[in-house]
Amino acid sequence: MIRHVDKPWGYEIIWSETPFYTGKKIHVNAGKRLSVQYHETKRESVFVLSGTLLLHLGQGDDARIVTLKEGESADIPALEVHRFEAPAEGDVDIIEVATPEVDDVIRLEDDYSREGTSAP
Repeated sequence: MIRHVDKPWGYEIIWSETPFYTGKKIHVNAGKRLSVQYHETKRESVFVLSGTLLLHLGQGDDARIVTLKEGESADIPALEVHRFEAPAEGDVDIIEVATPEVDDVIRLEDDYSREGTSAP
């Protein structure tokens, strides 16, 4: 069953949930960003459908931003601190395929006061 989940930064369409993987379309509104987070077990792969994704990786001195354009992808292993962001110039749509641990989210920083939770 396909589910639409509203988020403060945009929305997700969960198009597949199995015991082996979860598939989502993630829409991030222009100028918005998800929380700085990591996953203890969950691994993710993302593919940019449209727009530009600013993929923040690491923390502190190791922090960097990888710019992914339409048709580009990245893998995010478990324990990798990361954040997705859409630049002010436009929305971004990505496809995410991940291992099935949907509640495995440790938020370190959040623009919407959700630190320490796995709340939508």
